[in-house]
Amino acid sequence: MKLFPNAHATHPQWQMAAALVLAQLKAQMAMPQYAHAPRLGLLYITDHYAHDAEPLLHHLAAQLPTVNDWSGTVGVGVLGNGVEYFDEPALSLMLCNVPALQYRVFSGLAPLQHGATQAGGPDLAAHTALVHADGHTPDLAELLAEMAQRTASGYLFGGVTASRGRSAQFACHAGSEGAVGGVLSGGLSGVAFGAQVDLVSRVTQGCQPIGAQLVITEARDNLVLCLDGRPALDVLLGTLGVSLEDDTQAALRAVRATLAGLSDADAPAPQHRGQFGADTRVRHIVGLDVGRRGVALAERVAVGMRLAFCQRNVAAARADLVRICTEIREELAPELEVPRGIAAGGGAAPVGEQAPARRICGAVYMSCSGRGGPHFGGSNAELQIVRHALGDVPLTGFFASGEIAAHRLYGYTGVLTVFAGSAADA
Repeated sequence: MKLFPNAHATHPQWQMAAALVLAQLKAQMAMPQYAHAPRLGLLYITDHYAHDAEPLLHHLAAQLPTVNDWSGTVGVGVLGNGVEYFDEPALSLMLCNVPALQYRVFSGLAPLQHGATQAGGPDLAAHTALVHADGHTPDLAELLAEMAQRTASGYLFGGVTASRGRSAQFACHAGSEGAVGGVLSGGLSGVAFGAQVDLVSRVTQGCQPIGAQLVITEARDNLVLCLDGRPALDVLLGTLGVSLEDDTQAALRAVRATLAGLSDADAPAPQHRGQFGADTRVRHIVGLDVGRRGVALAERVAVGMRLAFCQRNVAAARADLVRICTEIREELAPELEVPRGIAAGGGAAPVGEQAPARRICGAVYMSCSGRGGPHFGGSNAELQIVRHALGDVPLTGFFASGEIAAHRLYGYTGVLTVFAGSAADA
Protein backbone atom coordinates (compact mmCIF):
# COMPACT_ATOMS: atom_id res chain seq x y z
CA MET A 1 0.00 0.00 0.00
CA LYS A 2 1.25 3.49 -0.86
CA LEU A 3 1.84 6.22 1.71
CA PHE A 4 -1.10 8.50 2.49
CA PRO A 5 -0.52 12.09 1.31
CA ASN A 6 -0.71 14.48 4.24
CA ALA A 7 -0.02 18.14 4.92
CA HIS A 8 -0.50 20.80 7.56
CA ALA A 9 -0.09 24.56 7.76
CA THR A 10 -0.83 27.63 9.86
CA HIS A 11 -1.87 31.09 8.71
CA PRO A 12 -4.25 33.77 10.04
CA GLN A 13 -6.31 33.36 6.84
CA TRP A 14 -7.69 29.89 6.11
CA GLN A 15 -7.37 30.47 2.36
CA MET A 16 -3.60 30.80 2.68
CA ALA A 17 -3.31 27.78 4.97
CA ALA A 18 -5.37 25.75 2.50
CA ALA A 19 -3.16 26.85 -0.38
CA LEU A 20 -0.05 25.71 1.48
CA VAL A 21 -1.64 22.37 2.31
CA LEU A 22 -2.85 21.79 -1.25
CA ALA A 23 0.59 22.53 -2.66
CA GLN A 24 2.13 19.93 -0.35
CA LEU A 25 -0.51 17.32 -1.14
CA LYS A 26 -0.31 17.71 -4.91
CA ALA A 27 3.48 17.48 -4.80
CA GLN A 28 3.27 14.26 -2.78
CA MET A 29 0.64 12.69 -5.04
CA ALA A 30 3.07 13.10 -7.94
CA MET A 31 5.69 11.02 -6.11
CA PRO A 32 5.77 7.26 -6.70
CA GLN A 33 5.77 6.30 -3.00
CA TYR A 34 2.49 8.17 -2.32
CA ALA A 35 -1.05 7.29 -3.36
CA HIS A 36 -1.96 9.37 -6.42
CA ALA A 37 -5.78 9.22 -6.22
CA PRO A 38 -6.96 8.64 -2.62
CA ARG A 39 -10.70 8.85 -1.96
CA LEU A 40 -11.03 9.63 1.77
CA GLY A 41 -9.93 12.88 3.42
CA LEU A 42 -9.44 13.29 7.19
CA LEU A 43 -9.58 17.00 7.96
CA TYR A 44 -8.85 18.64 11.32
CA ILE A 45 -8.94 22.39 11.92
CA THR A 46 -8.38 24.55 14.97
CA ASP A 47 -11.30 26.51 16.34
CA HIS A 48 -9.89 29.69 14.74
CA TYR A 49 -11.30 28.42 11.42
CA ALA A 50 -14.50 26.89 12.80
CA HIS A 51 -16.83 29.64 11.56
CA ASP A 52 -15.43 29.22 8.05
CA ALA A 53 -15.73 25.42 8.03
CA GLU A 54 -18.18 25.30 5.10
CA PRO A 55 -16.19 27.39 2.60
CA LEU A 56 -12.97 25.70 3.70
CA LEU A 57 -14.37 22.22 3.04
CA HIS A 58 -15.92 23.31 -0.24
CA HIS A 59 -12.60 24.77 -1.41
CA LEU A 60 -10.59 21.69 -0.52
CA ALA A 61 -13.14 19.38 -2.16
CA ALA A 62 -13.07 21.43 -5.35
CA GLN A 63 -9.28 21.34 -5.48
CA LEU A 64 -9.09 17.59 -4.75
CA PRO A 65 -11.64 16.03 -7.12
CA THR A 66 -10.51 12.44 -6.48
CA VAL A 67 -11.49 12.77 -2.80
CA ASN A 68 -15.17 11.77 -2.60
CA ASP A 69 -15.52 11.46 1.17
CA TRP A 70 -14.58 13.69 4.08
CA SER A 71 -14.47 13.27 7.84
CA GLY A 72 -12.98 15.30 10.68
CA THR A 73 -13.67 17.90 13.33
CA VAL A 74 -12.41 20.89 15.30
CA GLY A 75 -9.79 20.97 18.07
CA VAL A 76 -7.99 23.59 20.12
CA GLY A 77 -4.95 22.28 18.29
CA VAL A 78 -4.15 20.05 15.32
CA LEU A 79 -1.32 17.62 14.74
CA GLY A 80 1.07 16.65 11.99
CA ASN A 81 4.12 14.41 11.97
CA GLY A 82 6.39 15.91 14.62
CA VAL A 83 4.39 19.15 14.71
CA GLU A 84 1.73 20.58 17.02
CA TYR A 85 -0.33 23.66 16.21
CA PHE A 86 -1.81 24.50 19.60
CA ASP A 87 -4.03 27.56 20.07
CA GLU A 88 -3.22 29.00 16.65
CA PRO A 89 -5.06 29.03 13.29
CA ALA A 90 -4.11 25.83 11.48
CA LEU A 91 -5.37 22.77 9.62
CA SER A 92 -4.10 19.24 9.11
CA LEU A 93 -5.26 16.97 6.29
CA MET A 94 -4.48 13.36 5.37
CA LEU A 95 -5.79 11.58 2.27
CA CYS A 96 -6.35 7.90 3.01
CA ASN A 97 -5.79 5.36 0.26
CA VAL A 98 -8.46 2.93 1.48
CA PRO A 99 -10.46 0.73 -0.93
CA ALA A 100 -13.87 2.26 -1.62
CA LEU A 101 -15.75 -0.85 -0.53
CA GLN A 102 -13.88 -1.01 2.79
CA TYR A 103 -15.08 2.21 4.41
CA ARG A 104 -18.18 4.32 4.89
CA VAL A 105 -18.61 7.86 6.22
CA PHE A 106 -21.46 8.05 8.73
CA SER A 107 -23.26 10.78 10.66
CA GLY A 108 -26.68 11.63 12.01
CA LEU A 109 -27.81 12.12 8.40
CA ALA A 110 -26.42 8.74 7.37
CA PRO A 111 -26.29 6.58 10.51
CA LEU A 112 -24.12 3.51 10.83
CA GLN A 113 -26.30 0.44 11.11
CA HIS A 114 -25.51 -3.20 11.71
CA GLY A 115 -24.35 -4.37 8.28
CA ALA A 116 -23.98 -0.76 7.13
CA THR A 117 -24.28 -0.10 3.41
CA GLN A 118 -22.01 2.02 1.26
CA ALA A 119 -24.09 4.21 -1.05
CA GLY A 120 -24.11 2.63 -4.48
CA GLY A 121 -22.20 -0.45 -3.28
CA PRO A 122 -22.62 -3.72 -1.42
CA ASP A 123 -22.96 -4.10 2.30
CA LEU A 124 -20.02 -3.05 4.43
CA ALA A 125 -19.64 -5.13 7.59
CA ALA A 126 -18.10 -2.51 9.88
CA HIS A 127 -15.13 -3.96 11.72
CA THR A 128 -14.03 -0.81 13.54
CA ALA A 129 -14.71 2.92 13.30
CA LEU A 130 -13.08 6.32 13.63
CA VAL A 131 -15.49 8.45 15.67
CA HIS A 132 -15.78 12.21 16.21
CA ALA A 133 -18.19 13.30 18.93
CA ASP A 134 -19.77 16.50 20.17
CA GLY A 135 -19.11 16.76 23.89
CA HIS A 136 -22.50 18.37 24.50
CA THR A 137 -24.29 15.25 23.28
CA PRO A 138 -26.45 13.77 26.09
CA ASP A 139 -25.44 10.32 27.35
CA LEU A 140 -22.29 10.35 25.22
CA ALA A 141 -20.64 7.42 27.03
CA GLU A 142 -23.72 5.27 26.44
CA LEU A 143 -23.88 6.29 22.77
CA LEU A 144 -20.26 5.26 22.26
CA ALA A 145 -20.90 1.88 23.84
CA GLU A 146 -23.90 1.39 21.55
CA MET A 147 -21.89 2.50 18.52
CA ALA A 148 -19.15 -0.01 19.36
CA GLN A 149 -21.75 -2.77 19.25
CA ARG A 150 -22.38 -1.92 15.59
CA THR A 151 -18.83 -3.02 14.73
CA ALA A 152 -17.55 -6.58 14.60
CA SER A 153 -14.50 -5.84 16.76
CA GLY A 154 -16.27 -3.56 19.24
CA TYR A 155 -13.37 -1.13 18.86
CA LEU A 156 -13.71 2.60 18.22
CA PHE A 157 -10.98 5.22 18.08
CA GLY A 158 -11.28 8.98 17.88
CA GLY A 159 -11.94 12.07 19.95
CA VAL A 160 -14.38 14.69 21.18
CA THR A 161 -14.55 18.07 19.44
CA ALA A 162 -12.69 20.79 21.36
CA SER A 163 -13.66 24.36 20.55
CA ARG A 164 -14.03 27.66 22.38
CA GLY A 165 -16.66 28.63 19.86
CA ARG A 166 -18.45 26.64 17.22
CA SER A 167 -18.32 22.84 17.40
CA ALA A 168 -18.26 21.45 13.88
CA GLN A 169 -17.79 18.02 12.34
CA PHE A 170 -16.97 17.15 8.75
CA ALA A 171 -19.00 14.23 7.43
CA CYS A 172 -19.57 14.21 3.71
CA HIS A 173 -20.04 11.39 1.18
CA ALA A 174 -20.32 12.09 -2.54
CA GLY A 175 -22.27 9.08 -3.81
CA SER A 176 -24.02 8.35 -7.07
CA GLU A 177 -27.11 10.20 -5.83
CA GLY A 178 -25.19 13.34 -4.89
CA ALA A 179 -23.39 14.59 -1.82
CA VAL A 180 -24.73 13.62 1.61
CA GLY A 181 -23.76 15.63 4.66
CA GLY A 182 -21.14 18.34 4.91
CA VAL A 183 -20.42 20.39 8.03
CA LEU A 184 -22.57 19.16 10.92
CA SER A 185 -22.94 19.75 14.64
CA GLY A 186 -24.01 17.50 17.49
CA GLY A 187 -23.96 13.74 17.91
CA LEU A 188 -21.46 11.34 16.39
CA SER A 189 -19.85 11.11 12.97
CA GLY A 190 -16.85 9.39 11.48
CA VAL A 191 -15.71 6.55 9.24
CA ALA A 192 -16.49 2.85 9.56
CA PHE A 193 -13.81 0.51 8.21
CA GLY A 194 -14.10 -3.06 6.95
CA ALA A 195 -12.02 -5.98 8.18
CA GLN A 196 -9.60 -5.69 5.27
CA VAL A 197 -8.34 -2.31 6.49
CA ASP A 198 -5.28 -3.14 8.60
CA LEU A 199 -5.37 -0.99 11.74
CA VAL A 200 -3.28 -1.07 14.93
CA SER A 201 -4.37 1.12 17.85
CA ARG A 202 -3.07 1.83 21.34
CA VAL A 203 -4.01 4.06 24.30
CA THR A 204 -1.37 5.98 26.26
CA GLN A 205 -2.09 7.33 29.73
CA GLY A 206 -1.04 10.74 31.01
CA CYS A 207 -1.48 10.20 34.75
CA GLN A 208 0.27 8.05 37.32
CA PRO A 209 -1.37 6.41 40.35
CA ILE A 210 -0.26 7.80 43.71
CA GLY A 211 -2.02 5.16 45.79
CA ALA A 212 -3.17 1.58 45.66
CA GLN A 213 -6.00 0.47 43.41
CA LEU A 214 -8.99 -0.22 45.66
CA VAL A 215 -12.46 -1.64 45.14
CA ILE A 216 -15.49 0.62 45.44
CA THR A 217 -17.58 -1.07 48.11
CA GLU A 218 -20.27 1.60 48.52
CA ALA A 219 -21.41 4.20 46.03
CA ARG A 220 -24.36 6.32 44.98
CA ASP A 221 -24.61 7.87 41.51
CA ASN A 222 -21.30 9.73 41.09
CA LEU A 223 -20.42 9.66 44.80
CA VAL A 224 -17.83 7.15 46.03
CA LEU A 225 -18.63 6.44 49.68
CA CYS A 226 -16.34 3.54 50.58
CA LEU A 227 -13.14 2.02 49.18
CA ASP A 228 -12.26 -1.45 50.48
CA GLY A 229 -14.75 -0.78 53.28
CA ARG A 230 -13.12 2.51 54.35
CA PRO A 231 -14.62 5.99 53.92
CA ALA A 232 -13.49 7.25 50.52
CA LEU A 233 -12.67 10.76 51.76
CA ASP A 234 -10.43 9.34 54.49
CA VAL A 235 -8.61 7.23 51.88
CA LEU A 236 -8.11 10.27 49.65
CA LEU A 237 -6.79 12.49 52.44
CA GLY A 238 -4.58 9.72 53.75
CA THR A 239 -3.12 9.13 50.29
CA LEU A 240 -2.31 12.83 49.98
CA GLY A 241 -1.04 13.12 53.54
CA VAL A 242 -3.29 16.10 54.34
CA SER A 243 -6.09 16.92 56.78
CA LEU A 244 -9.15 19.13 56.41
CA GLU A 245 -9.04 19.89 60.11
CA ASP A 246 -5.39 20.90 60.35
CA ASP A 247 -5.02 22.99 57.16
CA THR A 248 -8.13 23.16 55.03
CA GLN A 249 -6.65 25.32 52.26
CA ALA A 250 -3.58 23.11 51.82
CA ALA A 251 -5.79 20.04 51.75
CA LEU A 252 -8.07 21.54 49.09
CA ARG A 253 -5.09 22.54 46.94
CA ALA A 254 -3.82 18.97 47.08
CA VAL A 255 -7.26 17.59 46.17
CA ARG A 256 -7.57 19.97 43.21
CA ALA A 257 -4.31 18.56 41.81
CA THR A 258 -5.61 14.99 42.17
CA LEU A 259 -7.70 12.89 39.81
CA ALA A 260 -9.28 9.44 40.00
CA GLY A 261 -8.51 6.50 37.73
CA LEU A 262 -11.53 4.21 37.31
CA SER A 263 -11.53 0.65 35.98
CA ASP A 264 -14.37 -1.80 35.54
CA ALA A 265 -14.52 -4.79 37.85
CA ASP A 266 -13.52 -7.18 35.05
CA ALA A 267 -10.72 -5.02 33.61
CA PRO A 268 -7.31 -6.73 33.38
CA ALA A 269 -4.65 -5.67 35.87
CA PRO A 270 -2.04 -3.18 34.58
CA GLN A 271 0.95 -4.87 32.97
CA HIS A 272 3.41 -2.27 34.24
CA ARG A 273 3.80 -1.48 37.92
CA GLY A 274 3.08 2.11 38.87
CA GLN A 275 1.13 2.76 35.66
CA PHE A 276 -2.48 2.55 34.59
CA GLY A 277 -3.67 0.00 32.07
CA ALA A 278 -5.42 0.95 28.84
CA ASP A 279 -8.85 0.33 30.40
CA THR A 280 -8.46 3.01 33.08
CA ARG A 281 -10.50 6.20 32.63
CA VAL A 282 -9.20 9.26 34.45
CA ARG A 283 -11.93 11.48 35.90
CA HIS A 284 -11.97 14.76 37.82
CA ILE A 285 -12.84 14.99 41.50
CA VAL A 286 -15.78 17.41 41.47
CA GLY A 287 -16.62 17.58 45.18
CA LEU A 288 -16.17 16.29 48.72
CA ASP A 289 -19.03 15.14 50.94
CA VAL A 290 -17.66 15.74 54.43
CA GLY A 291 -20.83 14.55 56.14
CA ARG A 292 -20.84 11.16 54.44
CA ARG A 293 -17.04 11.07 53.99
CA GLY A 294 -17.49 10.62 50.24
CA VAL A 295 -15.71 11.77 47.09
CA ALA A 296 -17.73 12.92 44.08
CA LEU A 297 -16.38 12.17 40.58
CA ALA A 298 -17.27 13.37 37.10
CA GLU A 299 -18.76 9.96 36.24
CA ARG A 300 -21.33 7.61 37.65
CA VAL A 301 -19.72 4.85 39.69
CA ALA A 302 -20.87 1.45 40.84
CA VAL A 303 -19.96 -1.05 43.53
CA GLY A 304 -17.25 -3.39 42.26
CA MET A 305 -15.42 -0.86 40.14
CA ARG A 306 -11.80 -0.19 41.02
CA LEU A 307 -10.32 3.22 41.78
CA ALA A 308 -6.86 4.63 42.28
CA PHE A 309 -6.16 8.28 42.97
CA CYS A 310 -3.65 9.77 40.56
CA GLN A 311 -1.90 12.90 39.37
CA ARG A 312 -0.60 14.13 36.04
CA ASN A 313 3.01 13.07 35.57
CA VAL A 314 5.10 14.20 32.61
CA ALA A 315 7.80 11.54 33.00
CA ALA A 316 5.23 8.75 33.22
CA ALA A 317 3.33 10.17 30.22
CA ARG A 318 6.50 10.30 28.10
CA ALA A 319 7.48 6.75 29.05
CA ASP A 320 4.02 5.40 28.31
CA LEU A 321 3.91 7.15 24.94
CA VAL A 322 7.23 5.56 24.00
CA ARG A 323 5.87 2.21 25.17
CA ILE A 324 2.81 2.23 22.89
CA CYS A 325 4.87 3.37 19.90
CA THR A 326 7.29 0.51 20.54
CA GLU A 327 4.41 -1.96 20.77
CA ILE A 328 3.03 -0.75 17.44
CA ARG A 329 6.41 -1.07 15.74
CA GLU A 330 6.90 -4.56 17.11
CA GLU A 331 3.46 -5.65 15.96
CA LEU A 332 4.08 -4.38 12.44
CA ALA A 333 7.56 -5.85 12.08
CA PRO A 334 7.94 -8.77 14.52
CA GLU A 335 11.49 -9.91 15.09
CA LEU A 336 10.53 -13.32 16.44
CA GLU A 337 9.70 -16.30 14.29
CA VAL A 338 6.06 -17.28 14.05
CA PRO A 339 5.12 -20.42 16.02
CA ARG A 340 3.52 -23.33 14.21
CA GLY A 341 0.01 -22.61 12.98
CA ILE A 342 0.09 -18.85 13.64
CA ALA A 343 0.63 -16.12 11.09
CA ALA A 344 -0.45 -12.55 10.51
CA GLY A 345 -4.21 -12.61 9.96
CA GLY A 346 -4.65 -15.93 11.75
CA GLY A 347 -3.66 -18.23 8.89
CA ALA A 348 -1.20 -21.11 9.03
CA ALA A 349 2.52 -20.49 8.70
CA PRO A 350 5.30 -23.00 8.15
CA VAL A 351 7.56 -23.73 11.07
CA GLY A 352 10.33 -21.15 11.32
CA GLU A 353 8.79 -18.69 8.86
CA GLN A 354 8.90 -15.07 9.96
CA ALA A 355 5.68 -13.02 10.00
CA PRO A 356 5.47 -10.70 6.98
CA ALA A 357 6.58 -7.16 7.80
CA ARG A 358 4.04 -4.36 7.50
CA ARG A 359 4.72 -0.66 7.36
CA ILE A 360 2.82 2.41 8.42
CA CYS A 361 1.01 4.11 5.54
CA GLY A 362 -0.66 6.73 7.74
CA ALA A 363 -1.42 7.48 11.38
CA VAL A 364 -4.13 9.27 13.35
CA TYR A 365 -3.38 10.62 16.83
CA MET A 366 -5.91 12.12 19.22
CA SER A 367 -4.37 13.71 22.30
CA CYS A 368 -6.11 15.36 25.24
CA SER A 369 -6.07 19.15 25.16
CA GLY A 370 -4.71 18.94 28.72
CA ARG A 371 -1.57 17.32 27.29
CA GLY A 372 -1.05 20.02 24.65
CA GLY A 373 1.31 22.95 24.69
CA PRO A 374 4.06 22.92 27.36
CA HIS A 375 2.93 19.80 29.25
CA PHE A 376 5.57 17.57 27.62
CA GLY A 377 8.33 20.12 28.14
CA GLY A 378 8.13 22.33 25.07
CA SER A 379 6.43 23.02 21.76
CA ASN A 380 6.02 19.93 19.57
CA ALA A 381 7.51 17.73 22.31
CA GLU A 382 4.73 15.13 22.35
CA LEU A 383 4.67 14.70 18.57
CA GLN A 384 8.47 14.64 18.41
CA ILE A 385 8.35 11.59 20.68
CA VAL A 386 5.94 9.90 18.29
CA ARG A 387 8.05 10.82 15.28
CA HIS A 388 11.25 9.57 16.89
CA ALA A 389 9.57 6.26 17.72
CA LEU A 390 7.60 5.66 14.50
CA GLY A 391 9.74 7.50 11.96
CA ASP A 392 8.76 9.99 9.28
CA VAL A 393 5.26 8.67 8.62
CA PRO A 394 2.13 10.55 7.47
CA LEU A 395 0.16 11.65 10.54
CA THR A 396 -2.85 13.78 11.32
CA GLY A 397 -5.04 14.38 14.38
CA PHE A 398 -6.18 16.96 16.89
CA PHE A 399 -6.18 17.95 20.56
CA ALA A 400 -9.52 16.77 21.90
CA SER A 401 -11.69 17.41 24.94
CA GLY A 402 -11.99 13.66 25.42
CA GLU A 403 -10.48 10.64 23.71
CA ILE A 404 -12.30 7.58 22.39
CA ALA A 405 -10.90 4.05 22.42
CA ALA A 406 -12.74 0.72 22.34
CA HIS A 407 -16.19 1.66 23.68
CA ARG A 408 -14.96 4.11 26.32
CA LEU A 409 -14.50 7.84 26.75
CA TYR A 410 -11.11 8.78 28.21
CA GLY A 411 -9.36 11.87 29.55
CA TYR A 412 -5.69 12.95 29.72
CA THR A 413 -4.79 10.18 27.27
CA GLY A 414 -3.56 9.83 23.71
CA VAL A 415 -5.04 7.39 21.18
CA LEU A 416 -2.63 6.44 18.40
CA THR A 417 -3.94 4.43 15.44
CA VAL A 418 -1.94 3.46 12.37
CA PHE A 419 -3.00 2.22 8.95
CA ALA A 420 -0.68 -0.59 7.93
CA GLY A 421 0.15 -2.18 4.61
CA SER A 422 2.54 -4.77 3.29
CA ALA A 423 6.11 -3.52 3.11
CA ALA A 424 6.49 -5.53 -0.09
CA ASP A 425 3.86 -3.35 -1.79
CA ALA A 426 5.66 -0.08 -1.06
